[in-house]
Amino acid sequence: QVQLVESGGGLVQAGGSLRLSCKASGRTNSRYTMGWFRQVPRKEREFVSVISWNGAYTSYAGSVKGRLTISRDNAKNTLDLQMNSLKPEETAVYYCAARQSMVVSSSPDDYNYWGQGTQVTVSS
Repeated sequence: QVQLVESGGGLVQAGGSLRLSCKASGRTNSRYTMGWFRQVPRKEREFVSVISWNGAYTSYAGSVKGRLTISRDNAKNTLDLQMNSLKPEETAVYYCAARQSMVVSSSPDDYNYWGQGTQVTVSS
């Protein structure tokens, strides 16, 4: 089992920045694909960003490109998401997820482990 714990969420004004972090523990494996997703009530969980096991490949949802940056430190078992120029419509619970594969995916159904989520609220 892998445990994921997110931190760094909070309240920020539109245009502001936040940095989310995710700490993995348990039977971690540096060859796992890692991703960030977000969800608002009564909607499907939405892909935000993914990073390959070695950090060489990253991908972003179109709506966040150029403003969000995903990164990972395999030595520390951490995953980060730097979020800049935040918009009110990005208010959501943000989840860190791990996929037991080196093949990247943007589908939440392909991820095996999830954190409990961290709330991000962007005020207008």
